[in-house]
Amino acid sequence: MEYGSSLETHANSSNSTGTSGGGAANGTPAPERRGWSLKRTLLFVGIAAASAGLAYAVVRATLARPPQDPTTERIQSLIDEANRLLKQLDEKKSG
Repeated sequence: MEYGSSLETHANSSNSTGTSGGGAANGTPAPERRGWSLKRTLLFVGIAAASAGLAYAVVRATLARPPQDPTTERIQSLIDEANRLLKQLDEKKSG
């Protein structure tokens, strides 16, 4: 029965190349499969990093700001009043 032995020879020759989608004969994954795993891993790492960055930005933006010092508010109001008075003085001089 020559027919059976020729099928086995054909099956053995196609498996010995190691480039078919399943991997090489020694059990290591094919190069294109390893590349896809690396890309997928990098994609997940990128998504995780983007998520962490977004979460950090949201937390920083929503944290309550400490109340301003009353002295700072008073100084700013005095500066605003002085600017208003200087503007009135300039209008009187020019008018």
